Amino acid sequence: MNDSSHSKNTTGLIHHPYTPPGGFQAPQPGVFKASTVYFPTVADMRQREWKDKSGYTYGLHGTPTTYLLEEKLCTLEGGDQCLLVPSGLAALTTVALALLQTGDELLLPDNVYGPNKAFAEVELRHFGITHQVYDAMDPDDLSRKITERTRLVWLEAPGSVSMEFCDLPELVRRCQARGVWSALDNTWGAGLAFQPFDLLGQAAQGGTALAVDISAHALTKYPSGGGDVLMGSIVTRDPALHMKIKLCHMRLGLGVAANDAETVLRSLPSMALRYQAHDATARRLAKWWQVQAQCAQLLHPAFAGAPGHAHWQALCDAAPGTGLAAGLFSVLIDARYSQAQVDAFCNGLKLFKIGFSWGGPVSLVVPYDLASLRKRPSAHLVPGSLVRFSIGLESAHDLLLDLNQAMQAHLPAA
Repeated sequence: MNDSSHSKNTTGLIHHPYTPPGGFQAPQPGVFKASTVYFPTVADMRQREWKDKSGYTYGLHGTPTTYLLEEKLCTLEGGDQCLLVPSGLAALTTVALALLQTGDELLLPDNVYGPNKAFAEVELRHFGITHQVYDAMDPDDLSRKITERTRLVWLEAPGSVSMEFCDLPELVRRCQARGVWSALDNTWGAGLAFQPFDLLGQAAQGGTALAVDISAHALTKYPSGGGDVLMGSIVTRDPALHMKIKLCHMRLGLGVAANDAETVLRSLPSMALRYQAHDATARRLAKWWQVQAQCAQLLHPAFAGAPGHAHWQALCDAAPGTGLAAGLFSVLIDARYSQAQVDAFCNGLKLFKIGFSWGGPVSLVVPYDLASLRKRPSAHLVPGSLVRFSIGLESAHDLLLDLNQAMQAHLPAA
């Protein structure tokens, strides 16, 4: 092959003139992968804007695939702006880095997601940003902790691992009264159990919505649904607040893979059905646990007697019997059983796998040392060994048989 033929073939492959016809429509959107984005002219390059999604400038700043996912997540959570990040934890840390500076203080509930607390204890401390923990079940404690240095308050409903359900609307009111940002880790609620930007359901009646300022969501869980994608989102309604976070997001160089965005887009249409299925099976299993002698305390917000049950009812179950509660619950196993016995019980489960995260098709179990996760004792929790269950999409009957066989083998009744 002579040089001209070789040049024609290779250059022709790269600069091929064919453009597929427009108008193609199918159930799933197209997937656009790009670092470089073309501009017709230099003038167009200089004029094009990515911050308001009116154009494309570089793959890291958005493609049709990521823009579409962001807009759908806004619809899910009731927000107006959305940013995608590589994980749920990245959503939490990006918010803090965007909004806090040296001399500021952050408030965290004592039952916050552990890595969020660790980020405050180590990385934020390096920047001269302090933090305090507050009792999420005591709004007055939050009010006492807010000072002139407080800029941001993290909220969780329910709390991580121990599943207490706080009075979320009241905590948001306390933040608003003191002029501090409220940020909710909304992974459990997922935009389905309640609306973070309309906590009282007043927007439809034309009233003023009680809203968090920021909703952070681990899309790794229910939006993905497969246990195979790491991604997070940051949803807001205030344009100025969004832009503050967005510019920090840009400077940090955060982006998500197009195929991961595609996977979440493909899973979103079934999310509500999956969430309801996780919830229904979790309640069947929780009800079984509730009557077992080995169970010292059931920690599931939809069950009477669980810490914060009334708050869950008010926020998620306004029309009694219709409220959602995800597929996650914990059990405090009676203190007469040793940690070795509890671990053996977890090891003895066959369908439940030992592993972190949740929201996927496979049921998971993890024993936790609750004392190591909290800075203060929790008066509403009885002594015992905590085990958290994430319920997948298996048959409830089969999961109950699995629980029963492991209990008989490793946690015999007295």
